Amino acid sequence: MALIVAARFSTFDAAGKAAQRLMDAGLPEETLHVFYVNPPGEHDNYPIGGDQAVDPGTRGAPRKALGTAAVLGALGAVAGGVLVATVTDSFIPIIAGTGVGAYIGSLAGAMRGMDRRRHSVAQPHGVEKNGEGRPAGVLLAVNTTGERAAEIASMLVESGGREVERAHGRWKNGQWEDFDPLEAPIPQNIDSRS
Repeated sequence: MALIVAARFSTFDAAGKAAQRLMDAGLPEETLHVFYVNPPGEHDNYPIGGDQAVDPGTRGAPRKALGTAAVLGALGAVAGGVLVATVTDSFIPIIAGTGVGAYIGSLAGAMRGMDRRRHSVAQPHGVEKNGEGRPAGVLLAVNTTGERAAEIASMLVESGGREVERAHGRWKNGQWEDFDPLEAPIPQNIDSRS
């Protein structure tokens, strides 16, 4: 596993200037990788898009939908039964009352089961409030050794880099192959060589 130090830049030009500064300091071009990180939720990890199989805010919705559908379906059946007993001899009102009650109950239950608190503001170091992901931006990643990590981190900050991080990953053909945009970054301590 390679030691990787990376920083986020606002533009490709800014990242390119930082990369040139690092090359001027003796780093080979194949140790630098500049790429764009999409906003959280837009990484297309699934065939239909997105980062997660399930929206975290809807985890309780199926249970609530089923429970509320059962209760309102039963109430609809009772209302249909009262209608049958007083007005008609057909069982259609019971079936219709059950169906309408179950439909309205499933919709109401699903809405009640959703988390109404939406988090759109990123926390420090780009970690979303749900603990996943990082903000969008241009990332300059540097494959380095432990001896030069603090020096490279300092140069990245001096060049305008933000949220400097360190990681261990696979580096092949001048690219950080196993970069995971959902993984929370580990801040690089600029003052130490740890």
